[in-house]
Amino acid sequence: MTPQPSPLKRLAPALVVLLMLASLALHLTHLDALGDANAYYTAAVKSMLQSWHNFFFVAAEPGGSVTVDKPPLGLWIEAAFAFVLGVSGFSVSLPNILAGVFSIPLLYAMVKKHMGELAGLIAGLVMTVTPIFVATNRNNTMDGLLVFFLLLAAWAFVRATETGRGRWVMLGALIVGLGFNIKMLQAFLPLPAFYALYFFGSKEGWMRKIVNLGLATVLLAVVSLSWAVAVDLTPADQRPYIGSSGDNTVMGLITGHNGGSRLFGGGGNPNGGAPANGTNPNGNLPPTGLDNPPDNVPGNMPAQGNLPGNPPRQAVDACTGQTLGAACSFDLPNQTITGTCITPPQLDQLVCAPEGRNTQPPGALNGAAGQDGTAPGPQNGPGGRISQETGAPGVFRFFTAPLSKQMSWMLPFALVSLLGLAFAGRVRLPLDLGAHKALVLWGGWLGTCLVFFSAISGIFHAYYAIMLAPALGAVVGIGFAHLWAQKQAWASILLGIGALLTLAFQAFALTQYGAGNGTMIVSAALFVLGLILLAPAKTRVWAYASLFAAMLVIPTYWTTLTVINNPNGSLPTAFEGGAGTDQTPDPRTRPANVPSNGGANSELLTYLEANTVDVEYLAAVPSAQTGAPMVIATGRPVLYMGGFGGQDQVVTADDLAAMVANGELRFVLYGGDRGNQEDIQNWLDGACSAVEGITATGQQNPNGPGNQGLMLYDCAP
Repeated sequence: MTPQPSPLKRLAPALVVLLMLASLALHLTHLDALGDANAYYTAAVKSMLQSWHNFFFVAAEPGGSVTVDKPPLGLWIEAAFAFVLGVSGFSVSLPNILAGVFSIPLLYAMVKKHMGELAGLIAGLVMTVTPIFVATNRNNTMDGLLVFFLLLAAWAFVRATETGRGRWVMLGALIVGLGFNIKMLQAFLPLPAFYALYFFGSKEGWMRKIVNLGLATVLLAVVSLSWAVAVDLTPADQRPYIGSSGDNTVMGLITGHNGGSRLFGGGGNPNGGAPANGTNPNGNLPPTGLDNPPDNVPGNMPAQGNLPGNPPRQAVDACTGQTLGAACSFDLPNQTITGTCITPPQLDQLVCAPEGRNTQPPGALNGAAGQDGTAPGPQNGPGGRISQETGAPGVFRFFTAPLSKQMSWMLPFALVSLLGLAFAGRVRLPLDLGAHKALVLWGGWLGTCLVFFSAISGIFHAYYAIMLAPALGAVVGIGFAHLWAQKQAWASILLGIGALLTLAFQAFALTQYGAGNGTMIVSAALFVLGLILLAPAKTRVWAYASLFAAMLVIPTYWTTLTVINNPNGSLPTAFEGGAGTDQTPDPRTRPANVPSNGGANSELLTYLEANTVDVEYLAAVPSAQTGAPMVIATGRPVLYMGGFGGQDQVVTADDLAAMVANGELRFVLYGGDRGNQEDIQNWLDGACSAVEGITATGQQNPNGPGNQGLMLYDCAP
């Protein structure tokens, strides 16, 4: 007689579809608030669609002056969607949204293979309600696409382990190489787990496995570096400047800004770091941050008295009850300040500082100019932009603010699960237990990312935590299913301990962000109910369900708040807490009710377009932060003289003079202390004249990064 499938096996496909629909709903909710998403990448997509040259080199603006600081594949995919749907925040984010939704069945299938349907369903459910997973996919940063590619690679290595066929190892290596061409070295983080699964789990001979992995590594290197080599072999005068590279090569970008700078800070990229003299690359803020800035200067917080580090009382009150990195705003007699809660030097309390402020004392700058949509300036240390997003390196980085809200809500149970899986049975090589294979693959993925991101002191944005979401879901699902299958007292005890530790951490995290205390009551009630139901054997199913539901309440709640509140278009993050739905959106993100002009100044754009009919470039600007909104609004070439953050030397004063003489350029938007580009200011003062009556700041964000202190120069002969 043929065995009948269990109810869960029959229902599993339908439940996976329901999970995908729920995930799609979360990803699409309130998406209109995204605006133009990360304007830097959106402008690049608009530029790439104007020529095959721009497309191949991922030019950041239509004139092809400089590239984006990322490899091409993710942006190529986004450009393909924009080609069909038109360039918008939605069209360039849609590939990541779809990647997030289709990651669910992929994760389910792999986890099910080792530990059954229950583990697979829980894995997909946990990933679905991980806040940073949804927040990052609802954006045009390419990390969602990278995670999907890495899941595809994991599937190939699982197949290689099962079948013992080298072609699957090669496929896995090829896909990881494609992932490298989305976010470079970040794609290699789970690679040790992939290799270990095949090496210790496949039944092939040891020498054959070594050979296969060696060949796969060669293929991985070839695929990973193929675009980089092609670009670097192209003469520099026939391609854009390689943004943030420091030496105008992709290899320099790989080892510098996207390599050493990620690990150690600005030292990995000599030209991508903050100026050595401690000045802000925007040139509009004093190096002492909040210490006595001048009154009534656009973008600066007016001074309050003469005491160093003594900000206005309104700035302190705006962050009362808030958390580090939370959005804030306050009113002054002549202006409204919007910004971020930081802990400035010489103060031990949170203060609302304008977006993009330099909050370090002189000489304290040790990070690279912010890429990925950040404001340039200090990246680490007290009040630095990166430390506001991710905190200080250390063992507890993922358990304390500001990073704990991103994906850590179920992390304690995942760590308990790893401990349980380690003792799931006797270890035999090659691995024969599904629990041990799962431990190597998903535990290795989770552990590698945890250790790496906890230790690095360089450029690390909160949304990188999406890298842990699939492994977190898998480990939680596998751990719960393993305890469920034991049907012994010790399993129930371990489940209770894991749930208790998880709820204790969630309660601690809620106190850090000042929100969701009511949901903790629900979680506690479900936990107590689960403990009561554990005693009778006949209610064990309901006990386990109640304990798991208790752990899931808070992350589900936080993910819901993440999608119904205004997202940060440049730097995706989970719900900030504290300010609730009244938190101030990122000023670089166009609100839903504002016409799509890219956040640029309409008066300025109208003037420039009217006076550059026969000129190639709309204008030359200090950086992509100023120019990207102009590209989105007009589709015209805008020369990014300093690359993304103003630190690249894309052009010199002599280059600008030659462009003006050739009729390619007429207007230059510039001003303030530009550090390593003082020659440009000197040339402007001698060869050009300031345009009177035209405001150079952006209407949507006049105090935003890259806009303060700028002046429009007319360089017509």
